[in-house]
Amino acid sequence: MISRTALHTLKAAVVLAQDPEQRYHGAGEIAQAIHAPANYLGKMLQSLARQGVLISQKGLGGGFKLARDPHDITLYEVVEGIDDLSRLSGCFLGRSKCSADHPCPLHQQWGRIRGNYLAMLNNFTLADLASHTHGDPM
Repeated sequence: MISRTALHTLKAAVVLAQDPEQRYHGAGEIAQAIHAPANYLGKMLQSLARQGVLISQKGLGGGFKLARDPHDITLYEVVEGIDDLSRLSGCFLGRSKCSADHPCPLHQQWGRIRGNYLAMLNNFTLADLASHTHGDPM
């Protein structure tokens, strides 16, 4: 359900969450740690900075760091910034008139799956992932 781009961005955010000093880290450094293209990752990190999840600083000693404590940043915030999770609210089959009154064959099952997925993203934080990766960003 998570795109490759969102997964790379989530891994990058975990790298930042694992730094107890919360220093700035360059996109190239982070990209190397998670095996992702630096230019591509830099654009994703800038997107999270615009949304207030990260702080970016240009120049010597600059880069990216978390805007808040990793315990306060949910996986939803990171993934939403990349994957636009609101798109999941529609019909799984793309029907325009799918609703509780006129459900498609997958309406109820999709609603449960979507609800569980969004709940998981909202219930876990970057700190949760960072504490279980033991130096490996996932």
